[in-house]
Amino acid sequence: CIVVELLAPVRQTKTTELLSAGAQVPETFYLIDLSEDVRKRHYHKASRGQIVDFVVQLEVRVGSEWKTVVRYDCSHGYAHRDRYNLKGEKRTDDLRFLSYNETLSLADRDINRNWEEYKERFLRGGFP
Repeated sequence: CIVVELLAPVRQTKTTELLSAGAQVPETFYLIDLSEDVRKRHYHKASRGQIVDFVVQLEVRVGSEWKTVVRYDCSHGYAHRDRYNLKGEKRTDDLRFLSYNETLSLADRDINRNWEEYKERFLRGGFP
């Protein structure tokens, strides 16, 4: 599993279909601005209708930097959610009882519904 990083903030939604070198597996990546200082980053790779790699994260701009608030991914070989506070400390929730497809759906739904609350908790110094 990979974590996709951008070199510079993107101010518009982008959807891109890519093909992995050699494997010919479709990949999707996009950023959605939820407000001026909040965005959702979404990346996934599928093979035969099954998710094989993904990252969905909520990011908040603090000063001139984008900080990760919540990230769902499958690094380390299993689905999990990392929650961060303003100091950069992390708490991990194990989601290996869900399939990657289920976790990807949960991640999008959770961030879409709760981003404002997560942002407020994060900016107050707590964990989302």
